[in-house]
Amino acid sequence: MRFLRLQGLVGLFALAAIFSLEPQLPVAAGGHQSVNAKVAPEVLDATRDGARTSAILLLDDQPDVGYAYQIADSDERGWYVYRTLSEHAERTQRALRRHLDSKGIAYRSFWAANMLVAEIGREDALDIASRADVRRIDENGKARWIEKPDVAKVTPAASLTETPVAIEWGVTNVNAPAVWGLGYTGAGIVVGGLDTGIRWTHSAIKSKYRGWNGMTADHNYNWHDSIHSGGGVCGSNTTAPCDDNGHGSHTVGTMVGDDGTGNQIGVAPGAKWIGCRNMDEGDGSPASYTECFQFMIAPTDSMGNNPNPSLRPHILNNSWGCTFGEGCTTRAELETIVNNTVAAGIFVQSSAGNTGGAGCSSVSQALAIYDATFAAGAIDVNNNLAGFSSRGPSTFYDPNILKPNITAPGANIRSITRSADDAYSLSSGTSMASPHVAGVVALLWSARPNMARNIAVTKALLQTTANPGVTVAEQTCGGIPSTQVPNNSFGYGRVDALAAYNASGEMVTVSGRVVTPEGIGVRNAVVSMYDVNNVRRTATTSSFGVFTFDGVRSYEGYTVTVASKRYRFAPKIVNIVADLSTLDFTGLQ
Repeated sequence: MRFLRLQGLVGLFALAAIFSLEPQLPVAAGGHQSVNAKVAPEVLDATRDGARTSAILLLDDQPDVGYAYQIADSDERGWYVYRTLSEHAERTQRALRRHLDSKGIAYRSFWAANMLVAEIGREDALDIASRADVRRIDENGKARWIEKPDVAKVTPAASLTETPVAIEWGVTNVNAPAVWGLGYTGAGIVVGGLDTGIRWTHSAIKSKYRGWNGMTADHNYNWHDSIHSGGGVCGSNTTAPCDDNGHGSHTVGTMVGDDGTGNQIGVAPGAKWIGCRNMDEGDGSPASYTECFQFMIAPTDSMGNNPNPSLRPHILNNSWGCTFGEGCTTRAELETIVNNTVAAGIFVQSSAGNTGGAGCSSVSQALAIYDATFAAGAIDVNNNLAGFSSRGPSTFYDPNILKPNITAPGANIRSITRSADDAYSLSSGTSMASPHVAGVVALLWSARPNMARNIAVTKALLQTTANPGVTVAEQTCGGIPSTQVPNNSFGYGRVDALAAYNASGEMVTVSGRVVTPEGIGVRNAVVSMYDVNNVRRTATTSSFGVFTFDGVRSYEGYTVTVASKRYRFAPKIVNIVADLSTLDFTGLQ
């Protein structure tokens, strides 16, 4: 029997034992659906009387990238996910592509989810749905996915103006300045903005753009445009960041903005940003969203070639929603994409939605509805839950899940706009709350580098340290009253960067592998951990011999053992890892 004595660990707070480390990937349908059941009603409606429409063809065979969670090296993890997804799509799409080619049907191939986008008619839809390798056919419709004007321009409080106020109230509300005071501003972290584009030359964010070195700009691997026609004032297929609406610039400003002259609008001003335009003047489609996710998982050069997952961002802000009520039927596709993005070690942050007036279960749009996504509701300057902020639970799953996860400032938020390099505006919506949370994650990962890309632990930390001081008219959603925390009105409460930082040094995640003398991983081996009081915890190894213990107190000494009597050989524990720790292997026998 081999054992390891763990002493004096300095690590990260993690109650993630109660959370799944790996989001559930979609299970193959197995070809049991009828042909008509595979085709979304919207596709049938759009192909009446010989009309053709753009449709998503989701293949039944979706790869499992769950092994990525067992890869400690960040670059290796990113490359594993990219290669698995892209190679699987290339291999499994061949037969369907040949079929489409034979019928003269134009299409585009994607790998973030294994799918194609094709221009089809009614007969084509039914023909393709009859194939066993096709799971669903959904509409690739274009619709508006950002705040409506009545939400975005609510009347500001008397104390809120469009002029600088040193540090903006939202930045102060999330306790970012206190973390800055400890020396952490987001350095070393890259955030990604998926939105209406970004005015990269704005004085508050230009120096934060990863593509700017202070003298020249290099947009390779830092910018992508998924809008291939239209594009408003920007046009289409832009080779440099451009914003045709202003919404995307506003959200990036809240994550990283600071012009050095009094406009301290960003939560993590030391972080860098990259971007992708996924909406045409506020109107997006599943294809444009998918294209941007692919770019973020594996950024490419400006020609769309030579993908490099090592340059992927740490965090993605998604201040938009693909709503079912507005025709978004591609929920299975988008969930698969989010799950794959998270597997690559990218924190997927989203807005909860702005239909709070509809009451409970108004968190009804992708991406907020997914378990793998961290959804933010909105509060105002007085810590009141905004009336427009959508309520949970998410009914996408059975049983339903709690949403939003957390809340952040989202009413009358001052940030940059696209009209000029020194222009600012007030805007409201959960779109404005989401980048506050993304900025807090950037601060936390900058301060605790070994926590970076550990998404389950980060979510648990943000939730357990959230400030429950949110005022809301009492309501009960999903059977949980708003007087109980967490709830489906404001989740766990207000995101708090300082509280998360202070708590992040108390616990560690300990993981390792059980292998044979030849180094082969042992499946279903029982690993035991004993604390100083001889209290035992157990974990069972996965297919590759990997085990994990979360929420391990850093200041106690532990013994980790693996039972050997079940095996003909003597298994051993190797590759012990404890976050933010240098382990002393004294005592390993």
